Amino acid sequence: MHSRITYFALVCTFLIVTSFKGDQSSECATNPTNKVVLSSEIAWEKLNPARGDQSPLAGTLWGDRNGTEATGFLARFADGFSSPPHIHNVTYRAVVIKGLVHNDDPKAENMWMGTGSFWTQPKGESHITSAKGEENIALVEIDNGPYLVRPTDQAFDNGERPVNIDALNIVWLDSEITDWVDQNSNAHISILWQINESKGLFLKLPVGFNGTIKSDGDVMRSVIIKGVIDYELPQTEEIKTLNAGSYFTSTGQAIHTITNNAISEIIMYISTNGRIKVEQS
Repeated sequence: MHSRITYFALVCTFLIVTSFKGDQSSECATNPTNKVVLSSEIAWEKLNPARGDQSPLAGTLWGDRNGTEATGFLARFADGFSSPPHIHNVTYRAVVIKGLVHNDDPKAENMWMGTGSFWTQPKGESHITSAKGEENIALVEIDNGPYLVRPTDQAFDNGERPVNIDALNIVWLDSEITDWVDQNSNAHISILWQINESKGLFLKLPVGFNGTIKSDGDVMRSVIIKGVIDYELPQTEEIKTLNAGSYFTSTGQAIHTITNNAISEIIMYISTNGRIKVEQS
C-alpha cells in the first residue's frame, strides 16, 4: 500500500473532535443569510484552457479561482483522463463526488479513490491526476487563489505532505464521542482537517433524518457528496432539492433545515470557522 494513505490522519481526527466538545447552542437567526446553489445551476468552463479540449471542466461554487479569495469548485474529468505531471502554486483539498480519481506522484501505481474519499495536494509538489468512470466529479477547495498550473521544473518542497484517505478508511464519530451531533439524530461526523479555527468535516445523515444543522461561524459552506436532501430556505420557506454537487451556505448564526426523504444515507462536506450542532426534530 502506498505511503500516501495516512492512518495518522485518522488518529488526529479523533483527537481534534474530542477537543471541540462544549456548548454548541445557537439561536435562530433573525436575518437569515442561507443560500443554495443547485448542481443544475453550475456554469462549467475549462479548468486549464491551455490544454484545449483535453482540459477538465470546472464549475465554481464559491469564490473565484482566478482571484485571491477562498474558493470551492467542482472539477469534472472525462473517462480515461490523465494529466501530465505538474504542480500548483497553492495547496488544495479535494473530495471525490462521482467516479474514480487517482492523485499521486507521477511514478506511483494507480490508487483509485471513490465517492467520499478525501485527498490533499501540497503546493509545489509534482503529481498527476487521473479519472475513470462514466462521470467523474470532485470538489476542490483552496484557501486563497489564484489556482494555477505550473510545469514540474518549478517544483519545490513547502514542508507539507499529501494525504489520501479512501472512503473505506474514514473514521465516523457519533454522539458518544462528540456533542456536535445529538443522540436522537443518529448522525456521524469525521473531521478531515483543521487550520486554526477553520476546519473541514464530513457529516453523515441517516435515512429518515428530519432536523436541523445549527452553525455559528463567520461562514459555513456545505457540498452534498452523496445522496439527496430537501433543504428549506428560511427566507421564503421554499423547499429546494439538493443532489450530489449541490451547495448551501450561510454566514453568522444560522439554522439549516434538512430532510432526507431518500432511501440512502446522506454524506456532505462542511467547511467552517465555527461550530455546528446536528439535531433531529
